[in-house]
Amino acid sequence: MGLLSNLFGGGGDAQSSGPRIDTSGVKIHPAVDNGVRAGSDTFAGGTISCLCTQNPVEVSISAQTAHNHICGCTKCWKPAGADFSQVAVVGRDHVSVTANADKLHILDETATIQRHACRDCGVHMYGRVENTEHPFHGLDFVHTELSQQSGWSPAEFAAFVSSAIEGGVSPDRMDKVRARLKELGLEPYDVLSPPLMDMLASDAAKKSGVLQA
Repeated sequence: MGLLSNLFGGGGDAQSSGPRIDTSGVKIHPAVDNGVRAGSDTFAGGTISCLCTQNPVEVSISAQTAHNHICGCTKCWKPAGADFSQVAVVGRDHVSVTANADKLHILDETATIQRHACRDCGVHMYGRVENTEHPFHGLDFVHTELSQQSGWSPAEFAAFVSSAIEGGVSPDRMDKVRARLKELGLEPYDVLSPPLMDMLASDAAKKSGVLQA
């Protein structure tokens, strides 16, 4: 995920007080650049497909996603021209490959999140945590923008924002990027959101004996 996100350094980013920052022309991700679309409380899943025009990989997701967010890390798949990705989580039991599974391969089997990508177009179809000791085990990471259905959970925050610099964003642009994220209602963090960080910290505390399991 890049040095910053690997170290889980930093915390929430607060836009400094002062004159309003001009965010005109700042692009984050096509799914949110024109505003964050609301999800549906009754939505129960759908299908995501890779970008191949022939024999696309299809993955069925039989539940609503959660913790959808914008991510600046260097590992997540991003659409062409985007500086950030958009990724959500869903229980792995609700994820199944329904077409052209033979085109998938794992990009890095040593990574905490093993990203299953299409060999032809490169799109990440899902990321799976196989380490049973990891607090995120049981969750798959998916890109709901690859679905034709509407109603998926909306983006809620922005994670690993500083890591976008490692992906090529100029440090001089970061004030504008953070200001634009705030305009969109996506609180920028240099790690994950507080609920997810609490989940990680709680798991570590239980393993150390500070908290009772």
